[in-house]
Amino acid sequence: MMEKGYPVKPFGQPVRRFCQTLDLKDDPELTARYRRAHSRAEAWPEILAGIRQVGILEMEIYILGTRLFMIVETPLDFDWDAAMARLATLPRQQEWEDYVALFQASRPGASSGEKWQMMERIFYLY
Repeated sequence: MMEKGYPVKPFGQPVRRFCQTLDLKDDPELTARYRRAHSRAEAWPEILAGIRQVGILEMEIYILGTRLFMIVETPLDFDWDAAMARLATLPRQQEWEDYVALFQASRPGASSGEKWQMMERIFYLY
């Protein structure tokens, strides 16, 4: 699929895009486990529901080696900080953060907002 690109979901409204990055630990077995944890078969339903509950329309994670790149699409009036604070209080969210921290090159106990670093857009086709 990579050579053909990925379809973009139409929302019928303008959206805001947030792009973030995070590194995984340099361990192929941990990377394979991280991939499985994000598969349709193993993703935690409570986490998926929580992402939608705080107003996120779409979330995608891409990988190259140990580097992760996440795209989050939201309505234009989305308040990132308020949504992340709310997400942190939802069922199983902290348990999920602790679990995926096993694979991530981040500080133990860090929230999602502390681990994922917002990226700066430096180019777009005008």
